[in-house]
Amino acid sequence: MDVRRHADTWVTAWNAHDLDAIMACYAEDVDFVASTVVQRWGRDDGRLHGKSELRRHFERGLALAPQLTFTEEAFLSGPVGYALWYRRENDNRVLDVVELNSKGHAARVRVFYENPQR
Repeated sequence: MDVRRHADTWVTAWNAHDLDAIMACYAEDVDFVASTVVQRWGRDDGRLHGKSELRRHFERGLALAPQLTFTEEAFLSGPVGYALWYRRENDNRVLDVVELNSKGHAARVRVFYENPQR
C-alpha cells in the first residue's frame, strides 16, 4: 500500500479544487470526523458517513474558501495509513489522520485544526 502516493494525490486534488479527484481518494463507506461538520451541519459528534455526505461537505468547504491551498508541513506513515500535517491558505494548520482500506481508499479520517475553521 503506497500511503505516500495517496497523500500526494489528495493534496494535488485539493489544490486543483477538483472535487471528483478529491472524492476518488475516499471509500464509499468512509467514516469522517471533523469540527467543520459540527459547524456546517450541526452534528454534535462531527461525523459524516459515506461519500455522498462527504461530497456535500467538501462542496461547501470549497465554496467557503475559493483561494484554498494546502502546503504540507509533515508526513508520518504507518502500515495502513498516515498523518498529514499541513497549512491552509488562511494560515490555519491542520492534521489529517487517515486509515486506508484494502483498495487504498481513505476509510477512516479524523481531522484536527490548530484554530477554529469554518
